[in-house]
Parts: sequence; structure tokens; C-alpha cells
Amino acid sequence: MPYDLLIRNGAIIDGSGAPRYRADVAIQHGRIASIGRIRDGAAEVIDADGLVVAPGFVDGHTHMDAQISWDPLGTCSCWQGVTSVVMGNCGFTLAPCHPQDRELYMNSLQRVEDIPVAAMAAGIDWTWQTFPEYLDRVEELPKGINYAAYVGHTALRLYAMGERALTEQASEDELTAMRREVRDALRAGAIGFTTSRSPSHETPDSQPVPSRAADWEEVRQLVGVMGEMNAGIFEIAPERHYEDREAERDYHIRLRDLAVETGRPISWGIFSRRAHPSGLQPQLDLLEETAQRGGRMFGQAHTRPINIVLSFQTQLPFDHFPVWRELRARPLDEQRTALRDPDTRRRLVQAAHDGDSGRRALGGEARPPDYDWIFAFDSVEGPHPSIAQLARERGQDPVDVMIDLALDKDLDAMFLQSVANEDQDEALAVMKNPRCVVTFSDSGAHVSQIMDSSLQTHLLSHWVRENQAFTLEEAVRLITFDTASAWGLHDRGLVREGWAADLTIFDPDRIAPLMPEVTTDLPAGATRLRQKATGIAATVVNGQVLLRDGEHTGALPGRLLRGPAARR
Repeated sequence: MPYDLLIRNGAIIDGSGAPRYRADVAIQHGRIASIGRIRDGAAEVIDADGLVVAPGFVDGHTHMDAQISWDPLGTCSCWQGVTSVVMGNCGFTLAPCHPQDRELYMNSLQRVEDIPVAAMAAGIDWTWQTFPEYLDRVEELPKGINYAAYVGHTALRLYAMGERALTEQASEDELTAMRREVRDALRAGAIGFTTSRSPSHETPDSQPVPSRAADWEEVRQLVGVMGEMNAGIFEIAPERHYEDREAERDYHIRLRDLAVETGRPISWGIFSRRAHPSGLQPQLDLLEETAQRGGRMFGQAHTRPINIVLSFQTQLPFDHFPVWRELRARPLDEQRTALRDPDTRRRLVQAAHDGDSGRRALGGEARPPDYDWIFAFDSVEGPHPSIAQLARERGQDPVDVMIDLALDKDLDAMFLQSVANEDQDEALAVMKNPRCVVTFSDSGAHVSQIMDSSLQTHLLSHWVRENQAFTLEEAVRLITFDTASAWGLHDRGLVREGWAADLTIFDPDRIAPLMPEVTTDLPAGATRLRQKATGIAATVVNGQVLLRDGEHTGALPGRLLRGPAARR
């Protein structure tokens, strides 16, 4: 038989934005060999009648650097039709790293990215120190999907400076060492360099993470290495100037000038927040202004509000209060009994209203919960009524409402607390902006708090099918060709002869994320949120069927995608 895999009778949406057409797709040796009416046979055949055959979805913003050590499939991304991811964002990578710094680094990752230390300690083999050694290990590991990797600033500083990286400026020798590490990482296949200036990124003892201790000249010089090599993308978790517009403008000028000076693309996530009085327009203006001055810059858009998922099985806004902390330390069965006791319940409700009853997750500012922005979450699409609305309708205290909803579902109820992209009109404007790409799942991070691995299936179900804000062809391009092109994955993201055979085959009338669930499937039994999807018939990675109807076939065809400096 001439072909390894033949997909028959599908509606091809090729990722370019062009109208769909009906054809067969033949695959040989991991690549698309032929498209059209194919009469030859194949070792394996998929009948895609009534289904869409699209390029595999590409996610440019994940934190799967640790998870890849223990999760060959690449969940939850693989369940959402994603075939390639970029990890190492926001300055956080597992290499370079001296053995004596591993504990500090894992603790920082737990604080910032909510990756449990116990899972990392049990699941990572730490057979590397340098970034090239880390990439070699990633290449060796069994993988269901493809991975590209940045080198991160926090790791670089700790490697060059030790604990001084937390508080001091780099010496000339230390900066020279970091520049050398960036150069070596790019030559080994790093896709770029990342940093964080975000005030929410702190160590467990509330110090700024090492990248935040660096001055801008250090950042400029490290990005400059990529400029000298004409390779790599600079991704940044940016400073946030919610109230000071002058400071925001100064920061934007620094980013603009860096893009123009180095010639390297710069990217970050663009999210709307109630706390930002100027909205998103200054960031969108910066993208355009940079392009007009000859620089490259693109924003990363999300497809829905970024919400913390709350539940009695994971976390609640009241957990740090002594009365609640004592309750939450008990097994769930004992919590159910206590919540039905009137005296205990009265004390819990009172405690939830005393003082600052909810430091926001992700290191956000401390403030009492706003029950207008906490929602009952019992279906993916909604509607999701706010707890404040339900309290008014029932004539109850909002904390009582949350307790009742939880007890009604045997403490299995979930709630959503909004963090960003609260204005969905603004979020849609970012998705439609030609200088933005749709990505930023944060897969691998915030594992007990946020479940955004499904942003691609949400785009296709909510924005295409339910709201008709995009055609299916437009939406597929946003999460395939556009994302693949932004990160330089130049043989992926289109259904084209000769291109890598990464494909997602789905039913456009059914594709959607399913409700998340709480599991303890991390190493050491650590807790995370997990989410699957419906309507995806098959996912093909490098020519092999990875999943059929969401079930693993046993194949592990994923690859390490090394950056352009390694391919020269």
C-alpha cells in the first residue's frame, strides 16, 4: 500500500482562511503526500464524511516544561485538538539550573504557576543542568504532541548568580555568562527568550522572582543576543501600570524601541481588566506604532474570561480564615457534616465577611470577594449567574448561596471567579486585531485554579457556532496557520502537500469543551483540574493517529521542534 494513512471524504479547512472543499488527504512518512480524490489504499483509513479536516491547533503560550517529564500525552491540550505547543513562557524554564537551586526553583514555580512541588519532585528526573541538555532530554522523552521551548530569564539569573539573583544587579561577568547561555540555548534549538516583569510573580517568601530584580539594560542585552543571531522571539509577562498612564507609556516606549533595535518579535498577553482605566487601546496602539517604526510585535489574545475555578475540592476565597482553614483541613465527608450544622455555618458565613476575605489567586491584589464577579458554574456554555444575583433572588447571604449550591452537588459544585478579559467585547476586538494571535492557554500551569487548555474548542463552539462572530474558516486560521507562523513553525499550520501531517478532524456541530473535573493524577497524587472535549473524531500528529474520539491509540508521535538557529 502506498500510504500510511488516508483520510477520506472530509471537508478540508486548510488553515489559510480559504473556503472549505471536499477532498481526501494521504499521508506518508509523517507528511501530507497528496490531497484530492485518492484511489490508492493505505495501511489505515479514516472516514471523515461529515467532518472537518483541519491543521492541528497550535498553542504558543504554555508551561508544560515540567509536565512533559511525567505526561507523555500532553494533557489537557491534546484532548482539545492541539498538536503543537510552545513552553517556557514568562521567564520560567527548568534549565539552566544547578542542582543546589532546584528546590528554590520548584518552590517559585509552585507560587507563581501553581505547579505542585510534590509533583515536580516526584515526576522530574533532573538529568540536565544546561538548557541544551534539557532540550536533549525533551527530545528523548516519549511525546504525544510537539513541543517548542523558550529559555527563561529567572532560570538564567539563578544559574549565573545564585541567590543573589533575587535581589541584586548582575555583574559584567554574570551578564556575560547569561548572554553566553542565551546564545547556547538558541543554537541548541530554543525558540526564544522570555522574562517576567509582572508584580504578581513572587517567590514563596514574597520576594520578586529573579527576572524582576534585573534592570532593563540586562533585559535589553539578553534580547540583543537574539538580535545578533537573527533568531528567536522575546516573550514577556509585562509590567502593569493600571493607574499611572505616564509610567505605562514609558514602558511601552521601552518595548517599542527594543523591538526596533533588535529586530526580534516581541509578544505578550493582552487582557482586559476592570482595574485598568485606559482599557486595551494603549496596548493595541503600541502594536501598530511598533510596526510603523519597523519593529515586530504581536499580542496574545484569549477566547474567554480568565476565571479561577473554585470548589470545595480545590480552593475557596475564604480558605485562609482560621475558622475556614480548620474546616477545610478535614476530609470532605466531615466538611459536609459541619456545613449542615447551623452554629458552624453561622460562624463560617460571618468569617467570610470579616476583613479581607479573599486575596485573589495568581498573586493579585488583596480585596474582599466581589460576588457580582463570582459565578455558579454548572455548564460550560452557561449562562453563569453571579452569586450576588442568586443571593438577591433567594433572599440569602451570598456565602450561604455558595454553601447551598455545593451541598446540593455533594460538594462537587464549581464556581468561577473572574480575573481578566471581563469585557468580552474588548476580548473579541483583540481576537480580531490582525496584530494579535489567539493563544495563551497556560497549559501545565495553575493546575488547581484555571482550566484554559480548551480555549481553542471554546473559540469554535462559542464564538463560531453560538455567536457567529467568525466563520469556521476564519477561526481555524486563528489557531493554526496564524499561531504556527507567529512562532516560526513554518511546516505546520496548513493542510498542504509536503507539510507535516498534524491534523485535527472534528464535527463542527458538536466540537466543544466538556466540564472540567478535579483529579489527583499528578505525581505524588497532587490535585489538578482536567478537561476533555467532545466532537473531535481524531487527532493526527506527524502522520500517526494519536487520539480517536478522545481515546489514546497508544502512539506517541510527538517531536521536539527546535528553533531556527539550530536548523541553520
